[in-house]
Amino acid sequence: MQLEIMPRKKRLPAGRAPLLLLLCQLVRALDVPLDLVQPPTITQQSPKDYIIDPRENIVIQCEAKGKPPPSFSWTRNGTHFDIEKDPLVTMKPGSGTLTINIMNEGKAETYEGVYQCTARNERGAAISNNIVVRPSRSPLWTKEKLEPITLRNGQSLILPCRPPLGLPPPIIFWMDNSFQRLPQSERVSQGLNGDLYFSNVLPEDTREDYICYARFNHTQTIQQKQPISVKVISVDELNDTIAANLNDSEFYSAKSNRERPPTFLTPEGNASHKEELRGNVLSLECIAEGLPTPIIYWIKEDGTLPINRTFYKNFKKTLQIIQVSEADSGNYQCIAKNPLGAIYHTISVTVKAAPYWIMAPQNLVLSPGEDGRLICRANGNPKPRISWLSNGVPIEIAPDDPSRNIDGDTIIFSNVQERSSAVYQCNASNEYGYLLANAFVNVLAEPPRILTSANTLYQVITDRPALLDCAFFGSPLPTVEWFKGAKGSALHEDIYVLHENGTLEIPVAQKDSTGTYTCVARNKLGMAKNEVHLEIKDATRIIKQPEYAVVQRGGTVSFECKVKHDHTLIPTITWLKDSGELPNDGRFTVDKDHLVVADVWDDDGGTYTCVANTTLDNVSASAVLSVVDVPNPPFDLELTDQLDKSIQLSWTPGNDNNSPITKFIIEYEDAMHEAGLWHHQTEVSGMQTTAQLKLSPYVNYSFRVMAVNSLGRSLPSEASEQYLTKAAEPDTNPTAVEGLGSEPDNLVITWKPLNGFESNGPGLQYKVSWRQKDGDDEWTSVVVANVSKYIVSGTPTFVPYLIKVQALNDVGFAPEPAVVMGHSGEDLPMVAPGNVRVNVVNSTLAEVHWDPVPLKSIRGHLQGYRIYYWKAQSSSKRNRRHLEKKILTFQGSKTHGMLPGLEPFSHYTLNVRVVNGKGEGPASPDRVFNTPEGVPSAPSSLKIVNPTLDSLTLEWDPPSRPNGILTEYTLKYQPINSTHELGPLVDLKIPANKTRWTLKNLNFSTRYKFYFYAQTAAGSGSQITEEAVTNVDEAMASRQVDIATQGWFIGLMCAVALLILILLIVCFIRRNKGGKYPVKEKEDAHADPEIQPMKEDDGTFGEYSDAEDHKPLKKGSRTPSDRTVKKEDSDDSLVDYGEGVNGQFNEDGSFIGQYSGKKEKEPAEGNESSEAPSPVNAMNSFV
Repeated sequence: MQLEIMPRKKRLPAGRAPLLLLLCQLVRALDVPLDLVQPPTITQQSPKDYIIDPRENIVIQCEAKGKPPPSFSWTRNGTHFDIEKDPLVTMKPGSGTLTINIMNEGKAETYEGVYQCTARNERGAAISNNIVVRPSRSPLWTKEKLEPITLRNGQSLILPCRPPLGLPPPIIFWMDNSFQRLPQSERVSQGLNGDLYFSNVLPEDTREDYICYARFNHTQTIQQKQPISVKVISVDELNDTIAANLNDSEFYSAKSNRERPPTFLTPEGNASHKEELRGNVLSLECIAEGLPTPIIYWIKEDGTLPINRTFYKNFKKTLQIIQVSEADSGNYQCIAKNPLGAIYHTISVTVKAAPYWIMAPQNLVLSPGEDGRLICRANGNPKPRISWLSNGVPIEIAPDDPSRNIDGDTIIFSNVQERSSAVYQCNASNEYGYLLANAFVNVLAEPPRILTSANTLYQVITDRPALLDCAFFGSPLPTVEWFKGAKGSALHEDIYVLHENGTLEIPVAQKDSTGTYTCVARNKLGMAKNEVHLEIKDATRIIKQPEYAVVQRGGTVSFECKVKHDHTLIPTITWLKDSGELPNDGRFTVDKDHLVVADVWDDDGGTYTCVANTTLDNVSASAVLSVVDVPNPPFDLELTDQLDKSIQLSWTPGNDNNSPITKFIIEYEDAMHEAGLWHHQTEVSGMQTTAQLKLSPYVNYSFRVMAVNSLGRSLPSEASEQYLTKAAEPDTNPTAVEGLGSEPDNLVITWKPLNGFESNGPGLQYKVSWRQKDGDDEWTSVVVANVSKYIVSGTPTFVPYLIKVQALNDVGFAPEPAVVMGHSGEDLPMVAPGNVRVNVVNSTLAEVHWDPVPLKSIRGHLQGYRIYYWKAQSSSKRNRRHLEKKILTFQGSKTHGMLPGLEPFSHYTLNVRVVNGKGEGPASPDRVFNTPEGVPSAPSSLKIVNPTLDSLTLEWDPPSRPNGILTEYTLKYQPINSTHELGPLVDLKIPANKTRWTLKNLNFSTRYKFYFYAQTAAGSGSQITEEAVTNVDEAMASRQVDIATQGWFIGLMCAVALLILILLIVCFIRRNKGGKYPVKEKEDAHADPEIQPMKEDDGTFGEYSDAEDHKPLKKGSRTPSDRTVKKEDSDDSLVDYGEGVNGQFNEDGSFIGQYSGKKEKEPAEGNESSEAPSPVNAMNSFV
């Protein structure tokens, strides 16, 4: 029987590759239980090349396991190392680890050598690698006197380092006396050997402290070379030095600093060879000198450089290939180029290989009589030699074993017995190293045992693989079967995967995979079984992922992460920033589902990841936060190409803060004329960093730049240096030139002066010129200071002038100015309009005509004509008292106009005047006209007094505005019954001289509505309405008093009042729902269009009645129950009948305003109360 440790070969999907790796690790972890007899196994040992710190104790590790526990021994340099004879050496109890105490006494060099550990028990012996112990060394530089180096500008230079040989080799770097690293570049760089190479030197390379340092990491020490002094001199300096000491023939020419093609400083020649070991880093170097500094390129002849393993260091002077293999052998070529030429060097690379495993021998556990084999296969360059040892002894001289047969790299065992147990060592070696592996053969007879704990619970996420362990041991090798449930059959590989280490794999676990599984291990010596349990859980999912966010600096951002998970698992939510922990900052707040970042700043930008972890799975989602802001200000402003009228401004943009710059705004300051005030100069694209600016003369310019992106503009940059332009004559003349007289005999010339920026030079003045337009006069000119007005006196009144104003300064005149026309001062008009005529259109409108005045008499700019008119007297009352005058102005040259808003039946007077810029002219003769009659206003009041059983008396006041001679009054009235239905309409004419009228033969206890208006010859005026009620008879009144004092009646009325209240509530609810009542429908059916408000014939300025239309109600019409009146409806509504808002008390104290009229009218008066307060009338309303 042989216990194979490699998994069975199966083709698995790509997605199961990690699973296979895991299973391989599980298989390799299988071992013989420690309670069984077994040979020793080395578990820990020191490295082959063991460099120690000589200042500390030496610890050489050797740990092993076995049954019985192994004993340990050591050899040093191939001979037995007797640790008992050396008091400084102790061995750890139960271990082979040595401790050599050199801190108190002894030297590390004494114990330098090759050590090997042997672990032995009754079943065999295992050995460690040969451990080469060497103390680290950090020697000092040898004393040397370094002469200063002097060379010409442009020459090449190599500063040697040559550090002392240390163990391990030191790390080299160059610094100055201040421990500052020397700057390196394509021109100056450090080679792999530590030397400092200059492709060409410059004067700034002159210094006295070029120091090479060697750092020995193992001992944490740094050694320093003596400083090297370098002086770089120019050709002129060198010739001056030679002239003082030598003859002319030794002078250097300027050619020594001339450009030259490249040559290699290292490696030398055209070709070289490099050898490297497999798995190491291949480093190839080419450093060239030349002027200008050469650039290095790399190629591989007959091949390409390996992607992902090739790196360039030291400004491309070093080519590195990591994890080098034999395939990387070949010719590599470096090329050094500058404008004067190119040079090539070929490096032939050979990759050798120390031995490496193809198949290392594995432990064998066999039962008596079984066969097996140990295989040891290795490769290398050159091919390694394979040798075998048995229990640490070369197999050629080891005790003979009849079950063993050696066949090169394989040992074949047949029919093994217990005495065949041993530890075998395989050694594979070549000139570059060796490999040593221990593998034991352990012959045992053991029944199966299950090593996995019983009743282990496995929890797996749905749709993922489930791995159920059944670690086992037995000799011979047991067979393993799996069962599901109490009576299930053996599981087969059509659905499941049975691995050789006993693991059962369910490739895609589902909910129905939940259950109890049993593994059974059998061999000829017995059987063992074990139960495990499997639960399938729902996968954790992120159902609301964080989303990409763009936030302005200083703002707040929130990322949401909602997780859905199996109810039996408790997830933990973790937020990461750029794959690391969130900053420890109070601005970051994490609650159940959100991450909130407040007061965001630039460093907060990045990728935020929400990670939901459970004990079984994890899921993550990420979002990017982009922090944006207005750009940072530009900087490094520079002025170049400075000319008289232009200059070039260049700048360096600031950080755009993650929002591209769309444009730059350039402003300027004129420190000479307007210091501190910045003006807009121009704008350029966000892609530009220079601008050609146009300049004006005689300005002390400073410029600043602002960057603009989608979020706004940056702060201004620092101001540029100042630039003063030369003076020149003005480019422009003043604007807004005008000529207007302030007096009849002057001309005031005004203009908008130039600002300091426009003056173009010192001594700014203005040349003011004028002459009459209609004449042959020459121009009169005067030069004035930098003012904005000049007054010409003694001019004729209102004469046109030609005017021009020209700018000048100390350099010269501006271009010829434009000529504008002005006028001298105006005077009042001299003539009044004539032939004034009035045409009365209607009672409120008149039209006035007049003849225009001569233009010369206006003596100014014609503004228009002005009509003064006033009401002189009343035609009816002959009142001679003058009223307030009214004024209407008509612009321009109009010769007629309309006078609206006149009062009818009135006497008016008017006159007309012409108006110019100075004022009004004389008035025309007065014209008198009269307006015709119009319709009167409504009577001032209407009252109903002295109501009796069958009569009512009406009293009224005449209209406040009769607008003519009243001819008569019209009274219309109609009865209203208890259901608000209207009776027949009665029409009655009343003489105009009456103010009281009694209506007789009316129905008793009946409500009437009255419509009353006055008339003139022009028509009917606005109406006034009122309502009143006739009285009941005296007997009924007596009964009313008697009944009203009875208790039963009082109770009845309370019940009736309660019922009415309920009905009102119901009506109120129905009204709010938009319902209509029959009263409204009937009223709409009987609306009376008969009486309409009267207008004037022309329909323009007629008198209109009140906006409320007081129409009489015809018989049978009703008002709406909801007490609302629409504009097109009759005014006879419940509003008019109820609420009593304008109610009045009669002389006897009775209330008669129960149904008042419009609130703007006076309420009617009467001698008796209306019917609503009377209990009898209340009863009558129900009959």
